[in-house]
Amino acid sequence: QVQLVESGGGLVQAGGSLRLSCAASRSIFRINDMGWFRQAPGKQRELVAGIIIGGITQYADSVKGRFAISRENAKNTVYLQMNSLKPEDTAVYYCYADPGRSGRRYWGQGTQVSVSS
Repeated sequence: QVQLVESGGGLVQAGGSLRLSCAASRSIFRINDMGWFRQAPGKQRELVAGIIIGGITQYADSVKGRFAISRENAKNTVYLQMNSLKPEDTAVYYCYADPGRSGRRYWGQGTQVSVSS
């Protein structure tokens, strides 16, 4: 098992930036897949970005070119750098870990990101 704690959310104006952090309770060196989902009010949870061992990344089309995911194994932390934020990025952002890339994910408690126009 792994516990995940997100931080870095908040309120920002459109065009601004935030960096989310996801700290894991144990080493992430062997956790195959980590990343971020988000859920806006009245909408389904959607994948924002993921990163697997070796550094291969994937992004939702809506955030490509604006968001960047990275992982720092030495700190057991995954980051999501969010630039050029838009009001439609407003959501609760959840970190996940999928150690075996099996689809069985562990989740953090979520952090609120609000972007004002």
